Amino acid sequence: KSTHETFAQKLYQTFQKHKRFVKPKLSRTDFAIAHYAGEVLYQSDQFLDKNKDYVVAEHQELLSASRCSFIAGLFPPPPEETSKSSKFSSIGARFKQQLQALMDTLNSTEPHYIRCVKPNNVLKPAIFENVNVMQQLRCGGVLEAIRISCAGYPTRRTFYEFLHRFGILAPDAIEGNCDEKAACKRILEKKGLIGFQIGKTKVFLRAGQMAELDARRTEVLSVAAKTIQGKIRTHIMRKKFVSLRKASVCFQAVWRGTLACKLYDRMRRQAASVKIQKNQRGHQARRSYKLQVSSVLVIQAALRAMAARNEFRHKKRSKAAVTIQARYRCHRAHSYHKKLKAAAIVAQCRWRGRIARKELRKLKMEARETGALKQAKDKLEKTVEELTWRVQLEKRMRTDLEEAKAQELSKFQSSMDALQAKLDETNAVLLKEREAAKKAIAEAPPVVKETEVIVQDTEKVHTLKAEVDELKTSLQSEKQRADELEKKRSEEAQANEEKQKKIEETEVKIRQFQDYLRRLEEKLSNVESENKVLRQQAVSVAPAKILSGRSKSNLQRNAESGHVSVSDSKITPESAVVASPKKEYDIDDKPQKSLNEKQQENQDLLIRCIAQHLGFAGNRPVAACIIYKCLLHWRSFEVERTSVFDRIIQTIGHAIEVLTMRFNLTINLSLSTVMLNYYFLCFIDTGQ
Repeated sequence: KSTHETFAQKLYQTFQKHKRFVKPKLSRTDFAIAHYAGEVLYQSDQFLDKNKDYVVAEHQELLSASRCSFIAGLFPPPPEETSKSSKFSSIGARFKQQLQALMDTLNSTEPHYIRCVKPNNVLKPAIFENVNVMQQLRCGGVLEAIRISCAGYPTRRTFYEFLHRFGILAPDAIEGNCDEKAACKRILEKKGLIGFQIGKTKVFLRAGQMAELDARRTEVLSVAAKTIQGKIRTHIMRKKFVSLRKASVCFQAVWRGTLACKLYDRMRRQAASVKIQKNQRGHQARRSYKLQVSSVLVIQAALRAMAARNEFRHKKRSKAAVTIQARYRCHRAHSYHKKLKAAAIVAQCRWRGRIARKELRKLKMEARETGALKQAKDKLEKTVEELTWRVQLEKRMRTDLEEAKAQELSKFQSSMDALQAKLDETNAVLLKEREAAKKAIAEAPPVVKETEVIVQDTEKVHTLKAEVDELKTSLQSEKQRADELEKKRSEEAQANEEKQKKIEETEVKIRQFQDYLRRLEEKLSNVESENKVLRQQAVSVAPAKILSGRSKSNLQRNAESGHVSVSDSKITPESAVVASPKKEYDIDDKPQKSLNEKQQENQDLLIRCIAQHLGFAGNRPVAACIIYKCLLHWRSFEVERTSVFDRIIQTIGHAIEVLTMRFNLTINLSLSTVMLNYYFLCFIDTGQ
């Protein structure tokens, strides 16, 4: 007999390994099923009693035939097959039948799932209880349905619908292809979708792929809409522009005609007004001119009369003033001439004395310089003689050392030969003694004589050994002496090499001293030649000329500083300088410079003077005249060697290079300005 316990045992045996079936530990009749919302515990007690349906069939037919729709709906008529097949009906069987009918209905329709969720237990709007809502969604199977839908293919479209909606994403896939299935597959592959499936009549898409395709379709449509809008707007704006251009052309033509009429009218009026003004102004100008001419004539007559009177009065006064001035100037010039004559005589005397003293100092200094050069020359000659004497002494010492060394070597060789001869003699004597001993041993009687011979031989052998040892010691001593002599020889060779190096260094120094002496002799000869020239200058100095106070010179030279100045009228190499006695004494107290330094200063002043732009005076170049006068005054043409010519040529060449650079710069600037003007004109032409 079946009971609830046997039912539970059968469930335990049948669904023991099922993942949804759970057996409680403490109860034998209970079992649990793990639904998607959680585990549900079922109790099998009174399962059979509760499963029995005690409704009588007649009662059910009566209630189902009721006119009240609600009661008739509660008791629907049972199907004929079930009533015929089994007389007993249970709640489980009826639930199974109802579930099967529901599944048939669902399979025959396209379901749309609508889930109603209770937001809160208070039944008020705008209040959401998250835990309660989540529990309802979980218990209602919404989350499980979403998970199942995402795991599968929730979106399904037929080939025609898919191509009709998404064909614009790949137009080249549709053109020339009648197969809808291949076209759908090509569109999906072109857009890079993964995980889709192509069925016999539909396209199956994963979750989110439909939204991605819709987004791309929206982008394509938006781009196409923008293109269409741009074309339409361009067409509309072009129509507006053409109409505006026609209207503006008509308006401009009308307005220009109006302006031309106004301009013509204004020009006519201006021409008429100009003509009227011209006639009026001419009439007024003639009237004013006549009045001015009459008044000017009256004024000129009065002014000329007054000017004539003033001129006569001025000439009378100027004639008297000229007479007075002539007499006064004659008196002043006569007195000034007397004073100037006396002062010039005094100045010439002092100046000549000063020049004579300077020349005397120069001659003394030159004599001192020549004496110093001679002393230096004598010292150098002495040093050269000492060095040559040292070199000769070193050579002699070297030859003496070589001779002593050769003598010692010859002595050592002779002693070695003697020792070798002694050694040979001792060896020969020893051999003879040994042969004699052998003969004596052979000839002597057996016992007694043998002992005596042996004694004699041993004594001789000992003596010979002693002599050999002495010879060996003497030979070793001779070898030691030879080694010592060899060391001395090497040391002497090193010393000789060092002396040879010193001798070579002294020879180099001697050559340097000779070169230096030769240069000093050349300098001395130059100084002597300059001294001769200066003596000739001192002898041939002419008396200085007396210059008047009003005469102006082009070139004035100071006797001490050598300053050169260029004027307009005349160029002279030197001029008389009148100085006060106080200045003359101050100059005499200063230390005198050497002749070469003064000559160098004069040359520097000349170079600085000719480097400037002096121009021409009387159709003659001022710089050339200055150079010629200065060189003639310095007597540079009489000297054999001088550097002033090279400096003058170098200065002139540098000035020519500067002028050529400036000329090239001006040419380049002019060419650049011409090119800029040309480019500017071309730019204006192209702009117009």
